[in-house]
Amino acid sequence: MTEFEGRTILVTGAGGGIGGATVRQLVAKGADVIAAGRTAESLEKIVAETAARPLVFDLESEESIKNAVDGLDLWGVVNCAGFGGEIASPQDTDIDVFDKVIAINARGALLVIKYAARTLIRLGRGGSIVNVSSQASLVALTSHVSYGSSKAALDNITRVSALELGRYGIRVNSVNPTVVMTDMSNFYWGRDDIGKPFLEQMPLGRWATEDDVAGPIVFLLSDASAMISGVSLPIDGGYTSR
Repeated sequence: MTEFEGRTILVTGAGGGIGGATVRQLVAKGADVIAAGRTAESLEKIVAETAARPLVFDLESEESIKNAVDGLDLWGVVNCAGFGGEIASPQDTDIDVFDKVIAINARGALLVIKYAARTLIRLGRGGSIVNVSSQASLVALTSHVSYGSSKAALDNITRVSALELGRYGIRVNSVNPTVVMTDMSNFYWGRDDIGKPFLEQMPLGRWATEDDVAGPIVFLLSDASAMISGVSLPIDGGYTSR
């Protein structure tokens, strides 16, 4: 019997880098994965590659989340979908962008937990929820006020959810990765004046890969982490240990 056989796990943001890597690792370990995204087109590649089941819903709409998630027979959830927003100081922040970052990264994840938890409780088999946060919630990063605030809120959602759901045998944790150098992040972190001094402060001195993040997510979903709940796990090459 494979590690996750008989366990259905919902992964949001499955069409992205970390989400896709998580889907691949879970499928390889025998999980029944539901790959969720905002559009069917964003899921086509990962579904074709892994045979995960696609599910489309809008994280900014409670009705959309409820209709998609409420009643699914789940064992686990990975809240991986996110929105980077803008690179701006507090004094230059576009508050509409801030609101959208909060709506997707914090509010959206909370709504997924709200409706998924109902099923986990109903089935009575326990379960595991992993929220993909960021090192930006643990330390101040220049021009990351919107993104960092949304992920700090997500970490608190993690802690309170762990407290509330533990009585049902449901564990809730966050992972807090450093920069994964994707096309989306390269425009900022790929600059010599930004990325080079950042890496010089990181003990391991390299960017994270998508699999560097997916591996700990899968661990926190697994029975090997059965006594771990309510934590925010840095995956940052030692950056926050300074």
